[in-house]
Amino acid sequence: MDLGKLWSDLTTELLGVLTAYRSRVAALDVREKADHTLLTEADLAIEEMIINRIRAVDPAARVLAEESGSGTWRPGLDEEPERIWVIDPIDGTAEFVNPRSAEFCSVVCLLERREPVAALIVAPELGADRTPIVVVASGADHTIAVNGRPAAYNNEPSRVASLTRSARSEAPPHETAMVTAGYNLKTRTTSQTLDMLRTALDLTDFAADTPRFDLFYRPRQKVWDGLAGLCLGEIVGLMSANVNGARHLPVSMETLAQPEPTFASTVMGRPEAVKWFVELARDSHTGTPKSS
Repeated sequence: MDLGKLWSDLTTELLGVLTAYRSRVAALDVREKADHTLLTEADLAIEEMIINRIRAVDPAARVLAEESGSGTWRPGLDEEPERIWVIDPIDGTAEFVNPRSAEFCSVVCLLERREPVAALIVAPELGADRTPIVVVASGADHTIAVNGRPAAYNNEPSRVASLTRSARSEAPPHETAMVTAGYNLKTRTTSQTLDMLRTALDLTDFAADTPRFDLFYRPRQKVWDGLAGLCLGEIVGLMSANVNGARHLPVSMETLAQPEPTFASTVMGRPEAVKWFVELARDSHTGTPKSS
């Protein structure tokens, strides 16, 4: 299987299709799902297109896809295929239907033995002047490319954290503790993949005002919103865990077999930041938050 060619072909097609749908975004059929996220005809069409392209090179592909497009699969607990493809056709659909926003992307992640080993992220308008940013990650080669160039890792602390949560949820105690410790917080949910991308990589060469995050945290994160970001984090050397400090990877079959596969929580960042946040979140529940 020529993964490089698949990524190249998918990138070309995704950029064309996403641009076409965005040009008539006001006319799209938009529905609200049971979890209050949005679904459009573009999500369904793009998901089906990605599945078809994957099946052209991997006819027996097992695919976990977010929406109700054709060809989706759910594993049994006693079944563990060698490869699983995980697709989010549009991560950040609420941003996609907002003509003023560029915070959306299409995401494909390949799992082997339940570990994320390769990922494609296509963000058609994220760069300067609404130009595309395309990220290709290879765990086997331990490389990440952004628009065909070696990626710059996010090595300099920024004291900014992405603690995205539903607008309907109340601020948890650890948010106040982080502000007290000197962090600026992004809490509004856009594309979780893009926030994880900007936790792992420095994209300022492609968009000067793009944020950089020291830490990403999300309670109840769906796997298609997180696995590509976790793939980047593994390559860069970040730590990923749940809020109790337990390592996320490899993904358990129990998680993958859920009707809507979801991590109970995801924390990703530099090891010292993740360990500090896990302790902070725990102590916040007891009313004794620690400073950094």
